[in-house]
Amino acid sequence: MKRRDVLAAGAGLAMLALVRPVAATPADMAAAVAAFTGGVAPREGKVRFDIAQLIDNGNAVPVTVAVESAMTAADHVAAIAIFNEKNPQTDVAAFTLGPRAGKAEVSTRIRLATSQRLIAVARMNDGSCWSKSVDVIVTLAACIEGEAP
Repeated sequence: MKRRDVLAAGAGLAMLALVRPVAATPADMAAAVAAFTGGVAPREGKVRFDIAQLIDNGNAVPVTVAVESAMTAADHVAAIAIFNEKNPQTDVAAFTLGPRAGKAEVSTRIRLATSQRLIAVARMNDGSCWSKSVDVIVTLAACIEGEAP
């Protein structure tokens, strides 16, 4: 075997290790939430997170996040974000809102790799942050091959 063949095989193995599917961790999710909130610890309350607790197919899961807010210039939701702990990336979605939005409610569809905890965080214009977390069970995984450990 030539030296060039050995180097090529080694580079191929290194690329294989880099390309394999990965999953985020609860620590990654906590870091992403802290980055979104600017280090402010979110408090439970004000946020309603509507998502099915048992999900048959993780490829297109409907979610709605609503926040109790007057949505006036003095008191409104500035941003809403959704995070997860086991998808390849912890940031699922982020929405920017203002007082002209009328109501603090967003809806979308997301992909879920496996059963996991999700958290919705609302950042208010006064800098306070509110959250709601849910645990979901996914029977048919998306995002990765098979179920993450």
